[in-house]
Amino acid sequence: MNIQIRKGTAEDLPQVLALIRELAAYERAPQEVTNTLDEMYRDGFGDNPVYRFFVAETSEGIVGIALYYTAYSTWKGRALYLEDLVVTEKLRRSGIGKQLFDAVAREAQETGAKRFAWQVLEWNEPAISFYRKIGASLDNEWINCRMTEEELQEYTASL
Repeated sequence: MNIQIRKGTAEDLPQVLALIRELAAYERAPQEVTNTLDEMYRDGFGDNPVYRFFVAETSEGIVGIALYYTAYSTWKGRALYLEDLVVTEKLRRSGIGKQLFDAVAREAQETGAKRFAWQVLEWNEPAISFYRKIGASLDNEWINCRMTEEELQEYTASL
């Protein structure tokens, strides 16, 4: 199988959103995807882009994505955060995920990132095994915190 890894374009977004929905189903949360193509166009290719991505493409189309953005650590400086790495189910464990991961790792190094970070669900043993195999640090000390859009609205309304 001939696989091309390349930077993503606006034209790729319909297939990217389909893979995001496939990931959400795999992570047992399909109802959580509320992002739209319009928002993805604006946020990735509008006046103030906030994310970038690589795609894995075969003759069948886009079969994998790695979506990332620049973050900033007050202790370390520039950081690259890998938000999602997705390979369509029928091609998982074929090496495509590693190729995408490697592309983002190279991007982190080329852009001077002092940290390259991502998250993995505690039950995703194939991914955890991969990350351990490549020598990544898995941190059990930090607790993830977040607010949903509704929680944020409720909180800011009380300010």
